Order: sequence, then structure tokens, then C-alpha cells
Amino acid sequence: MKKTILSILVAASMMACTSEADKNAKLAQENVTYYSHVWEVAINEGRTNILDTAYAENAVLHTVPEVKGKANAKAYYENFVTGFSDRQFIVKEIFADGDKLVKYWQFKGKHTGPFFGIPATGKNVDVIGCTIAKMKDRKITEEQDFMDNLVFMQQLGLIPVK
Repeated sequence: MKKTILSILVAASMMACTSEADKNAKLAQENVTYYSHVWEVAINEGRTNILDTAYAENAVLHTVPEVKGKANAKAYYENFVTGFSDRQFIVKEIFADGDKLVKYWQFKGKHTGPFFGIPATGKNVDVIGCTIAKMKDRKITEEQDFMDNLVFMQQLGLIPVK
């Protein structure tokens, strides 16, 4: 009898773990699909209004200076849309674990408009980077981008290439 009860408890425990893992995997896939769609629409299509619903009210972009709040996050990314024509934001790879995501990306474009106060240079850029993001309830709560800013500024012609 003890062996039967123990077997039932072990089986129930294993099913609960599998169920939790399945939920996490499903959440991760949903977040990857949604997050990828957001950036396709916002940057490639230039429809940044999607960011009004994509970000949580208290979202944080870990940049210098740090950007706080949904409206400020949207304004931050609008610089890419107004600053560059022929934009291509390519998600090369993306993966998630529940509400945590990592995307490896490439950004290409021609600097034809103001970009964070930098007047148009007419130069083409092609940079790669990585973003770590956190989501909660299908809202982006945090992001931190990593890219080679020196190369980016050199491509814009703002820093000489040595």
C-alpha cells in the first residue's frame, strides 16, 4: 500500500512539473511571437503607435540616460523611425524563457532625418546588437540594448574611422 501511495505521489509530482514546464514554454513562445511582431510593425513599418499597447506603464529602457515610462519609451524608438529611411530591423535570432527574452538583431538604414538631435548625414548604417527584455502580462516591462556605438557613430560619419 505504501508503495502504491508513493508511486501515485511521484507520478502526480512529475505531472505537475511537466505541466509547469509546458506553461513556461507556451508563455515563452507567445512572448517571442508577440515581441517579434511589435518590432516588425514599429521599426520596419514605422507604425510606432503599437508601442502604446506594447509597453507597461512603468517600463524601463536601460540606456544612458535611462528611459522610464511607456510614453518615453515610445519617443525613444520614434527617433529611429524619423531618423532613418530604408529601415530594416532584422531579428536574426530570438529565444525566451517564460517572460524573459533575448533577441539578436541587425539594423540597417539611411540617416535622412533628425536622430536624437543629430541632423541627417545621408550615411548608411548597418549594425548588429542584442536586446535583453522582460515582459509581464504581454507587456514589455524592461529592455536593455547592447551594440557597438563606436561603429554606429563611425558609420554616421560623426567619429573618424582609424
